[in-house]
Amino acid sequence: MIAAPESVLRALTRALAPERAGATLLFVEGVAGGGKSHLLRQLAGLPGAAGAVPLWWRCGVGDPPPEAGGNRREPTLWLVDDVHRADEDELRELRRVLARLEPGSAAAVAYRPEELGVPGLPLGGSPVTYPHRLTVLRHRLTPWDEERVRRAAVAALGGDWSGESLSRLHERTGGVPRVVVDLLAVLREQQPAFTGTAAEIDAAGVPTRLAELVLSRTHALAPAHRPLVWAAAVLDRPVGRAELIAVSGLGTETGSSALLRALAGAALTERGEGRYGFAVPLEAAAVRDCVPGPVRQDLHRRAAQVWSRQQPVAWDAVAEHHRAAGDSRGWLRAVEKAAGTAAASGRHQQAVALLERTLAAPGLPPRARARLAPLLARSAVTGLRSDQTVEVLAQIVQDASLPPAVRGELRLDLGLMLCNQMGRFPEGWRVLEVAAAELREVRPGLAARAMAALSSPYWPGNSLDVHRSWLVQATAAADISGDEAMRTAVLASRTGLAMSCADPHAWDLVKELPAESTDPLRARQAARGLCNAADFAVWLGFYERAEDLLAAGADLSARSGAPYTEYNALGTRLLQEWWTGRWTGLSERCEDFVAATSDMPFIASDAYVVRGLLAVAQGDWAEAMSWLSQRGTFGTEKLPVPLVATAVGAVIRLALARQDVTVAAEHAHAAWAVVAEKGVWPWAAELAPWAVEAVARAGDGTAAHAMVRDFTQGLGGRDAPAARAALVWSRAVLAETEAPARQRQDELLRAAELYREAASAYGALPRPYSQALAAEGAARCVLAADAEPDAQAEADPDVDADADSGPAAAAGGPAGRPDRLPGRPAALAAIGELESCIQRFTELGAVWDAARTRALLRTRRPVRKGRPPGRPSHADELSPRETEVAELAASGLTNREIAVTLHLSPRTVEQHIARAMRKTGALSRRDLAHRLGRTL
Repeated sequence: MIAAPESVLRALTRALAPERAGATLLFVEGVAGGGKSHLLRQLAGLPGAAGAVPLWWRCGVGDPPPEAGGNRREPTLWLVDDVHRADEDELRELRRVLARLEPGSAAAVAYRPEELGVPGLPLGGSPVTYPHRLTVLRHRLTPWDEERVRRAAVAALGGDWSGESLSRLHERTGGVPRVVVDLLAVLREQQPAFTGTAAEIDAAGVPTRLAELVLSRTHALAPAHRPLVWAAAVLDRPVGRAELIAVSGLGTETGSSALLRALAGAALTERGEGRYGFAVPLEAAAVRDCVPGPVRQDLHRRAAQVWSRQQPVAWDAVAEHHRAAGDSRGWLRAVEKAAGTAAASGRHQQAVALLERTLAAPGLPPRARARLAPLLARSAVTGLRSDQTVEVLAQIVQDASLPPAVRGELRLDLGLMLCNQMGRFPEGWRVLEVAAAELREVRPGLAARAMAALSSPYWPGNSLDVHRSWLVQATAAADISGDEAMRTAVLASRTGLAMSCADPHAWDLVKELPAESTDPLRARQAARGLCNAADFAVWLGFYERAEDLLAAGADLSARSGAPYTEYNALGTRLLQEWWTGRWTGLSERCEDFVAATSDMPFIASDAYVVRGLLAVAQGDWAEAMSWLSQRGTFGTEKLPVPLVATAVGAVIRLALARQDVTVAAEHAHAAWAVVAEKGVWPWAAELAPWAVEAVARAGDGTAAHAMVRDFTQGLGGRDAPAARAALVWSRAVLAETEAPARQRQDELLRAAELYREAASAYGALPRPYSQALAAEGAARCVLAADAEPDAQAEADPDVDADADSGPAAAAGGPAGRPDRLPGRPAALAAIGELESCIQRFTELGAVWDAARTRALLRTRRPVRKGRPPGRPSHADELSPRETEVAELAASGLTNREIAVTLHLSPRTVEQHIARAMRKTGALSRRDLAHRLGRTL
């Protein structure tokens, strides 16, 4: 259960040394269940105790002490437990034993300090004569910290204990080892099986041992004094003497006497200077359950009065005491104040939880429902968790007795949550349309907010013209209302719409956002505008500007109490790090973000997509598909348009690498239709190159040309650096793929120039990964233009004649096979560019891309003169090719996928893997990762 401190072990080890001239006495004190008996057993097993005679003595059970009389001459180790239960005769005998400890002997005396007959004196009130050479030590056992509780929980129940459930377990048990172990045993046996939530810990009840202990201590008090302990149970937190006596109703004199008796009998303890409560928080529930109902209600009524007089008032506690006292009117008034106070201070999740519980209560008066529901909706829109709130509000808005203005406001917030936090956009759009109509005449400011939300182009469906129309209406409604917060909301939406379309005036709108406003409502809308602008700037490719906007938006979100906006900024930062090549630790940051938002997976959509993109580059294709599909938590097709385009672009690339051209083309047509319907063409940047290639390789050149034409016309003269680079890349793909036989060399060289132009554009952003991919394409085209037939086998005998299609196919680029060795300066320069690409991919951690480019380089590198016949022998060490194949196999690629990437036959790949496993001693492909010094 608990390890003895090193200092204690060292002291007793020294005390039991044969050459020791004196003896040692160790007092071990700890609360009930603190681990005293366990510690004594540890001390008995000390290496130094082997030459000493262990003598166990448990007090209070009526047994005489071992070898009473203390006439032993050999070294002894006395282990005395439960000294707090010893009667006067036992204490007298114990004092006599300790006074006669021989040199080299030791004694460990354990007790509960709260139950000593004479406080602070474990050996009783009589004087103790300690021998001259006796070393006296005292050790107090402390509760477990959260980490030690976590280890116990994992050992008992398994799982990954962290967060709220671990904090609750530690808090409710007080870290007392015996209580922790007992409560974990209750959780282990409960049905249905424990799933790891804090609510289940609260519902588990009080372990029997702990309940019996606290109830026996309470019952030991005189009946007139027990109400003081009952009051502590009702208050359920450490409080001052005055508050405790006031709630008990005993009066000052009787209450003070009762407190002294409760402390003396360990029913209560001092939990801080002048504050009293239970030693273990769980004890309160055991006592409270045994208080008669009418008495308990009176205690709660007085508790509500006491807390109402405190400053600042803890309205949530007041509300709970009013509810438990049966005072419905006082309960609802306090709930309203508690929710308002929490929301005003940015504690939206606390307000949401309180209001959800209240609105779910049966028999709630309609008037109270009409007051509380808008408070819930406002906090939920700003906060994070909304799933239960959505269901509550969806039921409330059906209440025909609600005033139209209240119903419209609720519908507005419901629509915002459905769209923003739940990702249920079609449903949310319909709700917002109804809310805008309901509020237009009665609450034009709120109508403006609904219309502003409808102007956002982020979601699939509805063209830009529809969104622009809603923005015009929102502007007019906000002006009519005169509400500055709603005007700011409309400005934030106007800024987002302009940014998404790469409108050059968007940057001026960003500057108009009132980031310095002291009005919290305006500040939250300004924060939304800044964070959305940062997100759109990232999609456009303005990474330096996005960094400044992210910093300002995240700071304002935190200061104004807008956690939903703050989390959106965190997701945008992950996208920014992906594109700018800051990949170190990015996988872990994505996974942490997903874990932190596990109850609302839609918020983590950015993290899912980025994690999937990383898996593609790393060659972990099975994981890539899992992440890109949001691990089944949310349909990819329901994502915002730019995320749909990005995720599908990666899926197309994987399909092309696997030579599933038909599947790739199907995905390309579907995703292109989504972007075209929306008409925000900068968002096609992450889709276009792969979609054009898929359609062209499927033989539909007309559709591929149409895609490039649509992309070109859609961008027009807009300032969208990432999209412009992608457009050049798409043209390069088209030139490479459709190079006619008679003009193939010229078209390939033209494609190479376009690839170089794209690489230069990406380098200026900067986007190192995209830059390397485009540079690889340029080199590939130069080498293909320079090739002559039948040169591949001469270039590298390790390339199989029956391997699948060429290097471009593995990259997700157009296929082509080498024809002869490069000999011209341009081809030699292309080889140098490939070597540079390999280095860039390796530095980023793009394992698959580096392996694919190395394979391409081997097919084009000239044969070294003087190379001896045959292949070099690597004995028990992996050859470079075996290492390469093993790395891709360890990352999760199939034999066929490795073969396509490295231009080998599947059989050759199988042989390389078999040799790699034999040489490394790996038992499986996954084991290869560890053997190669990599972590999957």
